[in-house]
Amino acid sequence: MEAAWIAELRAVVGERGIVDDATRLFAYEADGIVLLRQRPDLVLLPRTTDEVSRALAILHRERIPIVARGAGTGLSGGATPVAGGVVLSLARMRDVLELDPVDRIARVQAGLVNIDLSLAAAKHGLFYAPDPSSQQACTLGGNVAENSGGPHCFRHGATTQHVLGLVLVLEDGTVLDLSEPRVDPLGLDLVGLFVGSEGMFGVATELTLKLTKKPATVETLLAIFESLDAACDAVSDLIRARHEPSAIEILDRLTIEAVEASVYAAGYPKTAEAVLLVDVEGSEVEVENSVRAIEPLIRARGAIEVRVAKSDYERKQLWAGRKGAFGAMGRIAPDLYVADVCVPRTKLREVVAHTTRIAREKNLKLATVFHAGDGNLHPNIAYDRRDADEVRRVLEAGDEIMHLCIAAGGSLTGEHGVGLEKLPAMEWLFTREDLATMCRVREAWDPDRRMNPGKLIPMRACLETKQALARPEHLT
Repeated sequence: MEAAWIAELRAVVGERGIVDDATRLFAYEADGIVLLRQRPDLVLLPRTTDEVSRALAILHRERIPIVARGAGTGLSGGATPVAGGVVLSLARMRDVLELDPVDRIARVQAGLVNIDLSLAAAKHGLFYAPDPSSQQACTLGGNVAENSGGPHCFRHGATTQHVLGLVLVLEDGTVLDLSEPRVDPLGLDLVGLFVGSEGMFGVATELTLKLTKKPATVETLLAIFESLDAACDAVSDLIRARHEPSAIEILDRLTIEAVEASVYAAGYPKTAEAVLLVDVEGSEVEVENSVRAIEPLIRARGAIEVRVAKSDYERKQLWAGRKGAFGAMGRIAPDLYVADVCVPRTKLREVVAHTTRIAREKNLKLATVFHAGDGNLHPNIAYDRRDADEVRRVLEAGDEIMHLCIAAGGSLTGEHGVGLEKLPAMEWLFTREDLATMCRVREAWDPDRRMNPGKLIPMRACLETKQALARPEHLT
């Protein structure tokens, strides 16, 4: 890298805003999927939209690849550099710029941690609804990039339904304000297009987000099952009966054992084959009626016990166990492959049984925890990446699980994104024409494909599209 333009960048972000020594760069070579690693040449940590704009203008001039990064909690390799280049970390951009309790809107910098927005809004009786399991650490900008979900998105919807406006910095440093003069502009929904684009369209630096009123009453039910199949069937019954809890989650036996052996111990019975965790919210009458209707359906599927949290503390403990499940898996093995796939809810039992079979055949430790209400499965495979043969079997199992879910009418991802992990699988699900359309949209934002290169869309599809657009017959 040329010292001259690095000095220009240093002048933009300051001495604290640049990382260029090998020891500190080590922390930026991977996100949560540590099998995929590439150390960046440089890391920038700007504090404002203006600094991001000026930095991107310099990098555009020098034609340097850029990967935007939040907290690095992603699980698909989305924030992992693939060809060196520069990582643009928004971790220092964590201010709440405006909080309007009347219109229930917050304007924040993209590096704000998810839970911190709810904490800031709590004194107004409001909260931010999308709640990824990593919400204690993940950033809102990262949530926008991946269109993150979470347990309570069953009722409240994923990130895209809570993003009202964005301030974006494009690949050449141009600032595009999609929140002014109104948060719901006329014309094309560029905000909706940007959410979930995995950092390929530009960098979101400021977000205008919808806040939600805290419910008057919340009840949490813990149903205990002797069979994972029965727990899956209970979820299908709840959906079929058109009940609308705010969250429906399932944890299997191995997950329960890991959680109960960890600091996240929540009081889940260690002898259960599965537990079903259900939140019901609304007015006191609504909640009472819903619980009265839901409990018999769960028991009819063979639940040996249905507990209702007796206090707010107990309710929080039950959810802390669920959200700490990924971290607790360190009790089983040093590494964790977190699959993220979606299937129709009517296929839950069938697909979960098949994922268990796949793991058994490959002699792998599988712990399943999932957003059952959304059909969003997380088959988690505990392994040791120092064992090359085990790594091979883990990756083979991941591919088989994705094929299985596609065959069941599902999708490759529910909330973690495609990134690097699922890049080859895009050609299993989408046609060449589908991928060509994605390429054309991407290149409308970033013609040189320098923003988060090598992610989401297979390179071959982009090259084929570029070649097709260059042919004379395309112009006739």
